Amino acid sequence: MSKPLGVDLGGGSDGLGVLAFRGPDAARFLQGQLSAEVENLPSGASRFAGLHNPQGRAVALLMLARTSPEDIFAVLPLELIPDVSARLQKFVFRAKVRIEHPPFHVIGAPAGADPHGSYAFAWGDRQLLLAPAGRDLPRSADTAAWNLADVRQGLPQVYAATREQFVAQMLNLDLLGAVSFEKGCYTGQEVIARAHYRGRVKRRLQRWLNTGGSVLKPGDSARGPDGRALSVVRAAPTDAGQEVLAVGAFASAGDTETAPAADALQGSVVSGPLPLPYALPE
Repeated sequence: MSKPLGVDLGGGSDGLGVLAFRGPDAARFLQGQLSAEVENLPSGASRFAGLHNPQGRAVALLMLARTSPEDIFAVLPLELIPDVSARLQKFVFRAKVRIEHPPFHVIGAPAGADPHGSYAFAWGDRQLLLAPAGRDLPRSADTAAWNLADVRQGLPQVYAATREQFVAQMLNLDLLGAVSFEKGCYTGQEVIARAHYRGRVKRRLQRWLNTGGSVLKPGDSARGPDGRALSVVRAAPTDAGQEVLAVGAFASAGDTETAPAADALQGSVVSGPLPLPYALPE
């Protein structure tokens, strides 16, 4: 039996799929819809980007990979693909771009692994491989270690349960290169820019440890050891329980945002916050 090339990320309730944007206007079209800079994305490069509603809340988080001047792939949860495709199709108008859902296998692999003819691009300190259907690559179905690495790297995700709940900065998208404050207009830009230029973002994504008996999942409520209310974004099992990415107040102890609120008395108590590989703004 062949040694697994990587992890099959296309299965399960949180499986990933692919949308393809093809045509001479693909980059310009996405430039006007997503929060990241797309037009200057070189072939072979990848970048996170957010699709937001007019209130600046994330509808989906996409990893964009440009494979040629006229082809851009977007990796996102399978469960969001029908909605995201339909939303974006409304804005195509006369743009020379086609939105397709190619049947690719999404495989998580170590950085530098041989892509075996698949499309390969960076994902944190690892890489994703997009293998066209029919290409049978050896892969494992065990996603636990991959998802735990995502959580430890502070990589958020948006699922159906958390869609349109968080402004971009709450998910740290501005710290992950998924937001450009120099580009032109896109849906939700005014709210996201206002949070950046005029006010301090008091709710941020942080990493926590859940050692309680209950299993947390995206969309659940939890509370920190000081009683602060938390909204779970994603979670991964560990030997100790779960490591969790959740959004909550991160202000100084003297800020009333950290005081226990009535709704913070519900949900599992988690410990932390634990370190992230990037710094949150003061």
